[in-house]
Amino acid sequence: MASASLNQSLSQQQTLAPHMRQSLEILQANSLELSQLLNQAMEVNPVLEDLTENTSLDEITDSELEESDNYDDWQESYDDDVRELAIIEKRNKGISQETADMREHFYDSIVAPLTLQEHLNTQLKESGLSEKLREDANLIIGNLTEHGYLDSPLEDLAAQLHIPIDRLEDGLAVIQNFDPPGVGAHDLRECLLLQLDHLGLGNGLEAEIVDLHLAAISKNQFPQLAKQLHLPLETLIEAVEHIRSLDPLPGSHFQAAGNPYIQPDVEILKGADEEWIAELTGSYLPRVRINDEYKDMLSTSSDDRKTRNYLRNQIRDGRAIIRAIDQRQETILAIAREIVDRQGPFLKKGPRHLKPMTMSEIADAIEVHPTTVSRAVASKFIKTPHGLMEMRKFFATGYQTSDGKDISNEGVREALQELIQHEDGAKPLSDSLLEKLLTEQGIKIARRTVAKYREQLGILPSHLRKKY
Repeated sequence: MASASLNQSLSQQQTLAPHMRQSLEILQANSLELSQLLNQAMEVNPVLEDLTENTSLDEITDSELEESDNYDDWQESYDDDVRELAIIEKRNKGISQETADMREHFYDSIVAPLTLQEHLNTQLKESGLSEKLREDANLIIGNLTEHGYLDSPLEDLAAQLHIPIDRLEDGLAVIQNFDPPGVGAHDLRECLLLQLDHLGLGNGLEAEIVDLHLAAISKNQFPQLAKQLHLPLETLIEAVEHIRSLDPLPGSHFQAAGNPYIQPDVEILKGADEEWIAELTGSYLPRVRINDEYKDMLSTSSDDRKTRNYLRNQIRDGRAIIRAIDQRQETILAIAREIVDRQGPFLKKGPRHLKPMTMSEIADAIEVHPTTVSRAVASKFIKTPHGLMEMRKFFATGYQTSDGKDISNEGVREALQELIQHEDGAKPLSDSLLEKLLTEQGIKIARRTVAKYREQLGILPSHLRKKY
């Protein structure tokens, strides 16, 4: 008979203070999420106000700008945005109230597509896991591709982030149990096996075929495989049809191609001296400050202790939010400037010339922890001369070409995709031939690496690309 007992134990556990947790949330939030967070904060905290809301430029005096609780550097960087907003406001004064209400209803009705990261983070928040395990799982989420794959080996991520690999393994195990099934896989084989396991078929015929004979079914070698497995051909075909009903790109349903609501946090421009410069794009952010009236109330309500304590706490919380925003902006800008300094060839010539770059290198350069860099670039976008890019795309290991130049994994994929785009449809290039052509360009990689990058690009094998 089992008996109930009561035991007492003592253990140490590290917990984050509310302000620290809020600071990390602000750092990791993308532009749209941050705007929503600030609007929610202003609704909850009465001492916070938006300096640009219902305020024209003529009503903002120099003293008000100088005394704002935002720090001077950040204030100066947004002066142009305030002027632009004021001009727009003056132009819109002639619009009727009915038209203004219709416009507001239209914008409020716009719903941005749910991203894979948002979907996974929602599950993570509701998981009831420990704070440490949620943090480890969050690092995995921040490194997933748009299709839901983890294309970087855990060893490389652990080295970049300077954390034990077993923490990432625990975080990955959490994510691989989330919806959609197959998310967090390293390759197609693992993705399909995760989905079969989710369906309770992890030990069935389909799992055996995927695990050991995926190449055979991709080449439609059904008779040979049926004979090898001692199965009727009909049974094999039925199992293969079930495998083909699985989703090879589990994250693609959440990633809207050409999402019109993406707002870059940074823009890279050419300066007057023809040098590249990085600038923050802050027009989407409310200009939050502490309302002066509440400061006055705090100094005059000396007899009401309850009111003073309430105001003091609200002002302290408001300043913590403003400080966290400043730190977020400064960190993102510092990372962007390092990207500009290190990725000159990419800015001039395009993605093929991306250089290998790790988070640890950037963290050392801007004197922060690598996990801070990981959070700062998560779900952030940067506007470059070659289009909008995720900031995390700049962080990758790479190879050295035969002439001694460094080239990132992204640059190798770009070169591979360019070769396939210009191939003869009647005689598509095999992985072995692609390996040879890349070697001739000075990029020496193994054939299996060519196959891996081809799969990451969503390109079929040569025999399935053939056009008759």
